[in-house]
Amino acid sequence: MKKASSFEIVAARCWNLLNEGKPFTPIFVVGVFLLYHIAQWSDPGFWSACGVGFFVTLPLFVLYYCFDFPLFLRNYLWLPLIAALLIWESSEFLLYLLAIGLFLFFTIYFWGTFYYRLRIGTTWWNFTRFWKLVLKNSDSTSGNAQEQMPKFLLLLFVWNHYYRQFENGASADVGTGLLFAGGLLVYSFILHRYLFDWKPVEIPTYTRDSSKVQAGGEALNKKVIVIVVDGMRKERFEEADAPFMKKLRSEGTEYAQMETVYPARTVVCFSSMFTGTYPREHGIRSNMVWRLGIRVESIFDSLRKVGKKGRLLGIAHLIDSMGDDVESVTAVMHNDVADRNIIERAKKIMAEQNPDLLVAQLIGVDQTGHSRGVLYDDYTQKIAEADKLIEEFVGWLEERGMMENTTLILCADHGQADGIGGHGHLDEGERYVPFFLHGPAIKQGHRIDEKHSLVSMAPTLAYLLGAPFPSHSRGPILTEAINQHD
Repeated sequence: MKKASSFEIVAARCWNLLNEGKPFTPIFVVGVFLLYHIAQWSDPGFWSACGVGFFVTLPLFVLYYCFDFPLFLRNYLWLPLIAALLIWESSEFLLYLLAIGLFLFFTIYFWGTFYYRLRIGTTWWNFTRFWKLVLKNSDSTSGNAQEQMPKFLLLLFVWNHYYRQFENGASADVGTGLLFAGGLLVYSFILHRYLFDWKPVEIPTYTRDSSKVQAGGEALNKKVIVIVVDGMRKERFEEADAPFMKKLRSEGTEYAQMETVYPARTVVCFSSMFTGTYPREHGIRSNMVWRLGIRVESIFDSLRKVGKKGRLLGIAHLIDSMGDDVESVTAVMHNDVADRNIIERAKKIMAEQNPDLLVAQLIGVDQTGHSRGVLYDDYTQKIAEADKLIEEFVGWLEERGMMENTTLILCADHGQADGIGGHGHLDEGERYVPFFLHGPAIKQGHRIDEKHSLVSMAPTLAYLLGAPFPSHSRGPILTEAINQHD
């Protein structure tokens, strides 16, 4: 299986500019505005009026970049647009129709059909389902129609208003625009201060200070294998035909309320899992990574301190946070063979490098959720396929004696919500993930119902492998699952 090429790595970063909601909004608004006024490009006066109008509107761009308006808060985005329509005269409806048309074309056809067809082999008719997914989507991407539409319509309306005023040489009511921006700031702050209250509570202390046991002593395991089924929604896993994973769960220890982090984006979740801390510390706040590399130690750094090796097998965008610890795989392949190829690559890594820790990211379930939705049979069928591949991989490891003193951890990095398999804002289906451990050091037939966090992954791995805790690890060791802690 091919590694992700340098071109693919750069292309993935460019795509995140359009995929992630924060950068998409200003890019889309500027593009639509310039396209609508393309006939004026040869007029120097256009660029002057356009630039000054943009400068007056810039505070609104900044506010909509800073504030997400997640989940039900997006309903409140329509009120500033209505207020703007009452304050300023409405005109040029063709501009707004163009914006809506281009947005639907981009999300439903270019992204939902053309892009997925070229990258993972989705049917050319995917738009017949994808339009419903875009309208219901609640995550933090550009495909969140109920968040993006009122944002870009307001920005285009105000910018075009001031452009016309400056173009005509009229006395522009800049003061009104600044007052409007101030009102929007207060409005946004109040909504996020008093209604945005569903983020997971962070653990205030470091693992090294709060744990009764310490890592860095004698290892309990020779190896640990972590298989992350990216985007596997918990209740859909229960409905899927996945006998092997469910057998491992029943024979090991399950954490029934394992909570992901906020925002529940793949690169963020992996960064938190394998550093043991939160985005504000490790610095990865979305799939769009502006500053490459985590800012704190990872479990891979901890293993190096004791002469051990860990490898993370995943697609290109994990390189942005974990760098050289990632064994990259290309994400440009038919979704029906993606996980098969990843498992074959995992076998090769184990055979040739024999790492003490292997983390493998299976991507088929997540990609099916994004391209086809999570509430359809396509999604549970992909979970069933992942189950068979995991069974094959574990059997392969057993044949080579690599499971004799090994803990196997199976989990998801996040769930997925309705719509385009959305995840980010912790909508229903995103927050809690399947998580269970299996192996000779793990209690059998045990279930933990208390709430835990995925930030416990890194310190638990350190403890099992006899490595020190990563420097900023905050999660507690999952001692309830370990045999010697009766």
